Amino acid sequence: MRACASHPWRVVVAWLGIIAALIVLVATVGGSLKDEFEIPGSDTQKATDLIESEFASEQGAVLNLVFAAPAGERLDTPQRKAAIEAAVAKLKSPEFAPTADKAGIDSVGDPFSKQTFSKDGRIAYAEAQFSETIEAKDRSEVVAVEDAVREAVAPAGVTAEFNGDAEFPPIEQGTQELLGLLMALIVLLIVFRTLVATAIPLALAIVALMTAFLLLFILAGLTDINTITPLLVSMIGLGVGIDYSLFIVTRFRQYLHEGLSPRDAAAEAGASAGRAVLFAGLTVAISVSGLAFFGLDFVTKLGIGSALGVLTTVLIANSLLIAVLAKLGHKVDRLKVPFLRPIDDSEDAREKTLIARWGRFVTGHPRAVFVVVLIVLLVAAGTSALVRLGASDQGTQPTNQTARRAYDLLAEGFGPGFNGPIPIVVDVNGDEGAAQRVYEGAQGLDDVASVGKPQFNDAKTVAIVFVTPDSAPQDKATETLVHRLRDDVAPTATDGGDAVVYVSGLNAAFIDIADRIMQRLPIFLLYIIGVTFIVLAMAFRSIVVSLTAAITTILSAFVGFGVLTFVIQEGHLLNLVGLDTTGPIETFVPPIAFAILFGLSMDYMVFLTSRIREEHVNGLKTKEAVEHGIAAIGRVIVAAAIIMGTVFSAFILTSDRISKEFGLLLAVAILTDALIVKMTLIPAFFTLMGEKTWYIPRWLDRLLPNITIEPPHDGEAPAPAGLGKPEPSEA
Repeated sequence: MRACASHPWRVVVAWLGIIAALIVLVATVGGSLKDEFEIPGSDTQKATDLIESEFASEQGAVLNLVFAAPAGERLDTPQRKAAIEAAVAKLKSPEFAPTADKAGIDSVGDPFSKQTFSKDGRIAYAEAQFSETIEAKDRSEVVAVEDAVREAVAPAGVTAEFNGDAEFPPIEQGTQELLGLLMALIVLLIVFRTLVATAIPLALAIVALMTAFLLLFILAGLTDINTITPLLVSMIGLGVGIDYSLFIVTRFRQYLHEGLSPRDAAAEAGASAGRAVLFAGLTVAISVSGLAFFGLDFVTKLGIGSALGVLTTVLIANSLLIAVLAKLGHKVDRLKVPFLRPIDDSEDAREKTLIARWGRFVTGHPRAVFVVVLIVLLVAAGTSALVRLGASDQGTQPTNQTARRAYDLLAEGFGPGFNGPIPIVVDVNGDEGAAQRVYEGAQGLDDVASVGKPQFNDAKTVAIVFVTPDSAPQDKATETLVHRLRDDVAPTATDGGDAVVYVSGLNAAFIDIADRIMQRLPIFLLYIIGVTFIVLAMAFRSIVVSLTAAITTILSAFVGFGVLTFVIQEGHLLNLVGLDTTGPIETFVPPIAFAILFGLSMDYMVFLTSRIREEHVNGLKTKEAVEHGIAAIGRVIVAAAIIMGTVFSAFILTSDRISKEFGLLLAVAILTDALIVKMTLIPAFFTLMGEKTWYIPRWLDRLLPNITIEPPHDGEAPAPAGLGKPEPSEA
């Protein structure tokens, strides 16, 4: 740390070189984002692999063209039918044919066939088969098709909407980040009262976020990265970037106001708050690395991508930020904010703040505070017991999306299960009657609207039977039907033969993901809790602190899951998040969110407890150390939590349902964890425990390396410049 403070220009130049090198790498080896979901060893994956290998002609993306007449009218009037047929003919023309460098239309179905025309004549659809799968770079080709169809049928009074795997609008970014930055600006102005100090965390967050995106696209050139990952990078990178730098800048200003020189103040801030940031970043890395235990590649990559913002922030905060602060010195207090009284960072002033008074209230009534807060949190977390993991479909997306409107029209015209047919893939293996037995067995089930006859590949070695349920894809009844097809129909159809049957589709995929997650969940929890316990035990020399951190973080996570279930699944206050239809929670959201939450929650534990322990190491009893720790760092923790919670909440404004789920869950859990758990429940518990808070068995104390967060000053407070204070060890 002292090296960065002593040679600031070297650090700045080094980072400019690193960023330039990353830009070059993006230009040379960087790639684009691509949605790939694989579930190794599952029925869904085996079915997908068979379809891709045996039905090569079906591998292009499908765009459903959904046509609707006004309510109470028909589509097959001469004018409307001519307009629709003209639109279909245009898509078959050379204008939309595939070329060597762009996707095009291979075929378009007949919207007026018996299977594609609704019984009341108001709704019809046609499948437009693209020549290849559609990625983000092909979005313009899809939009061109949609615009051409709308232009052709609108004069006849026909509505055209679109869905299918070719229709996925890009996740919008920019507005939510700007809102998050605006709220952060307001909070930082209140905290620092100077424009220069306020600008530093914002600038660091932006630089760290840009660096994280460069790393993300380099990673995308080496492996598949899902399209939702940039949103998670923005969400977490902005929140963490501002929060981490907020802690370091606050500590720097405190040291500066106590009389240290700019270089010493920057070095001391790095050796104290900077070390806490390093430990906090380490806990995030531990949590995210645990996702690998699930054996789901896309889950692991989503977690790793999400952690890129944390990685870049930790590195930049402990090098570039220290260098900038050392160079700025007392200029950090320039450009005072008018109408706001300057903050007095002296110890006497901190003891008189509202946060300090709150700390004294909690430590003065620890038993009552602990019991009341614990009961409230357990009640809030109890709603998570109602959670149903599964697959929400396009019917739960906002109505401003064409895919949602097309979904509603198809459900109206052809039944709710039409939007989620269940493909059953039969690997014949010489048993030629297996596919027919699957077809007949599925027909006899309840909750089945229709069953399509077996469709064979050219070699007659693999067949697909499409089952259309009576219920919508996200309904519990559809999930039950998938289990019955797997547990009853498939074994009966293959009994006595060599054929193998795989039940696939969206619901089956999410069932397989849920099964894998529940199977590996104990290992995942044991890993992240166990490793984090050891790391915190090394840092704070206390098993009480480590266990408290793990248990309360799980509690905060369950509060977040409870609120998410209460809103998204149960439908309470649903309109506040921009949705109008309930649905299950996406299966992969909980493990990814928990890994992120566990890491970010530990940040506040590290920041608060490191300051409490620092006061305790310097001679205070636990109760007084808690009070002084809250007075010293509480205001910053509250501000940091409000900033991060606001940044997460801003992502509820996106049109994507999964983004809303992540934003709501993370915002609630972080605010609960920081404001209620860390600032109330844990201080009350530490006060009740007294000196037992710092208990660690002697054998474990001897076994663990002595790696502490607080700077090793042997109990001495930082001395003003020129008083012969020994230089701190570099972290």
